[in-house]
Amino acid sequence: MPVLAPSLDRETFLALPLAEQYHTVRAFTEHLTEPLTTEDYVVQSMADVSPTKWHLAHTTWFWETFVLGEYADGYALYDEAYPFLFNSYYVQAGERHCRAQRGYLSRPTVAEVFAYRAHVDEAMQRLLAGIPGDADSTLAEVVRVGLNHEQQHQELMVTDIKHVFSVNPLRPAYRERSVTPAPDPGPMQWIAFDAGLHEVGYLPERDGVFSFDNETPRHRAFVETFALADRLVTCGEFMAFMEDDGYERAELWLSEGFATVQANEWTEPFYWEQRDGEWQHFTLAGMQPVDPHAPLTHISYFEADAFARWAGARLPTEFEWEVASEGLPMTGNFAEDDVLHPMPPEFVASGGDGAPAAPQLRQLFGDVWEWTRSQYSPYPGYNPLPGALGEYNGKFMSNQFVLRGGSCATSRTHIRRTYRNFFPADATWQFTGIRLAKDL
Repeated sequence: MPVLAPSLDRETFLALPLAEQYHTVRAFTEHLTEPLTTEDYVVQSMADVSPTKWHLAHTTWFWETFVLGEYADGYALYDEAYPFLFNSYYVQAGERHCRAQRGYLSRPTVAEVFAYRAHVDEAMQRLLAGIPGDADSTLAEVVRVGLNHEQQHQELMVTDIKHVFSVNPLRPAYRERSVTPAPDPGPMQWIAFDAGLHEVGYLPERDGVFSFDNETPRHRAFVETFALADRLVTCGEFMAFMEDDGYERAELWLSEGFATVQANEWTEPFYWEQRDGEWQHFTLAGMQPVDPHAPLTHISYFEADAFARWAGARLPTEFEWEVASEGLPMTGNFAEDDVLHPMPPEFVASGGDGAPAAPQLRQLFGDVWEWTRSQYSPYPGYNPLPGALGEYNGKFMSNQFVLRGGSCATSRTHIRRTYRNFFPADATWQFTGIRLAKDL
């Protein structure tokens, strides 16, 4: 059985044989579906959301197409129709069903998709038997891409299920969770970093045996002196922005951002609504009061940028974030913890004389993906993977912003300090939040 407990860290996971890594990841995908009924698997609530059934089938298509079809002698497709139904955006892999119409696929059934997964899993276990986790081969490299690809879809499954449940008037809970008021995290403190030239990007001896191609090549980046907030922005701090007419003040917003606010009539964060004069928001545990001390989430880049300007600060660059993270443990609230909601930071203990301790960075990993002001673009000397897998990251390097650190829906065995997530500036359905920065 896979280890689902938080004790399975990235280093331990990467030391497992490839077959065991594969089994662990695939089993965790199905673990995330345990609270669902059959009807929950098939809903597509907006174009950006895919039905859970499609995620289960698409990740299986990936293994069949890029691993079994290439490396397993004599392997035959499970169903000739599935490549068209379950390809996503890989143009070189063939034609595909329209993304916005994935919810139309009442067939194959959920049971048939699980049978497809079982068939592919059996073939994969035979193929991977005896291969060590750190194997240096083309097959092993493609398998690692597939493992990380499935972990990305695990996160998408969680965020997509949340959106599906949110549009249901019953506002059902995905998993019940006891909610207690968060303690006050204290005033935001600032941690200064000196200007200098830094090596940034994936470093195998530090980050493990795998990275996506967009984290490479390692290169030099100069950062000016800057300060980073010790914690994430809270819901209460964003409420103050709202009470100060933040959504109505054009001077706080990028032009495209304010146009988006007006076109979509944004007046509060995604999933928030006012009931009986109090703010509530939809969570995977159902509707809950907005806790002013909890981290803010489901915020677009436009909102994050406007809030930072209102607060007299800015968003960090992705290289400032990476420099600040150097040497810090990648601990936090991740998907394996089954909380699936941002949690307040731990208190910073006082010194021995009762004075406040020196500020330290908190919540840098997990809880929410942190927007940076860096455009998603290639590193100097970037080369995508060959073939259809080269479409994985490189072709999206346009009109997107980089996020760092992972979220409460990210697997702790998946995240790296060099990991570059990316979304368009108006995206809100992911667990995205804000950490402020300042020039010094």
